Amino acid sequence: MENFRTGVLDRLGFTTERLAELNPRLVVLSISGFGHDGPEGGRAGYDQIAQGEAGLMSLTGPSPDDVQRVGVPIADLLAGMYGAFGVVAALQERERTGRGRVVRTSLLAGVVGVHAFQGTKWTVAGEVGEAQGNHHPSISPYGLFRTADGAVQISVGSEGLWKRFCAGFHLDPDTPGMATNPERVENHKQVLELVEDAFGAYTSDELLVELDRIGVPAGRVRTISEVYEWEQTKSQGLLIDVDHRTLGNITLPGPPLRFFEPDGTEVTRTQHTAPPVLGADNDTVSEWLLRESVR
Repeated sequence: MENFRTGVLDRLGFTTERLAELNPRLVVLSISGFGHDGPEGGRAGYDQIAQGEAGLMSLTGPSPDDVQRVGVPIADLLAGMYGAFGVVAALQERERTGRGRVVRTSLLAGVVGVHAFQGTKWTVAGEVGEAQGNHHPSISPYGLFRTADGAVQISVGSEGLWKRFCAGFHLDPDTPGMATNPERVENHKQVLELVEDAFGAYTSDELLVELDRIGVPAGRVRTISEVYEWEQTKSQGLLIDVDHRTLGNITLPGPPLRFFEPDGTEVTRTQHTAPPVLGADNDTVSEWLLRESVR
């Protein structure tokens, strides 16, 4: 796997042709900023730059005049995930053909690949999505609402849920301009005012109990520390302990996948190795390069 700027690997003497000569079964993953070709294929890429160039920042933030980046390096992460999918596909093909492949993706491709309905909103309907804060652009009410001591998020994603929600909070589901989802989206500000008025007397804990009672999906907004202290997080194997060479025993975020036998027996790996320190594999790699150079 390499993520040099386009052309750097060639200058180092490791063209894809040379790598294939060394190992015809080799699968190479190459991640660039904006693609390996095209009119801007040679540009350097960094996560936040890609978030902006790929349109994600225009959809994120309180308003179109105050766009914001996502709080994690999402372009980097998506490019890596898509790259991993490509490598798996190339390895499967290698089982049939015996030959390796070069898999290419980019930060740009990673972000455009998750545009979802915002992408088709433009390609099919010619409509440009924009930042709308903490509320869904095509479902209402669906978003973050203030309570007496904080905030909760709700998702009223169907007309059935809307009727259930209104019954639980003594609201009229057939209020003019709010009877259907398209009407509620069009009259979004009035819906927000109605919901926040209904929630204003509740604490977050009280409101979540009530929303659960009436069957409306809801949740709180947790800090990072609250997430890692949450028993549900721990129950899913999302925290692991590893023995690091220089730091000793440390806790890290765990893998997001779990594996089971058909009978329900969990076979997820529980023993994990800490990442190597810088230079830990130098000798192994140098020995491999030396062996290959004398063939």
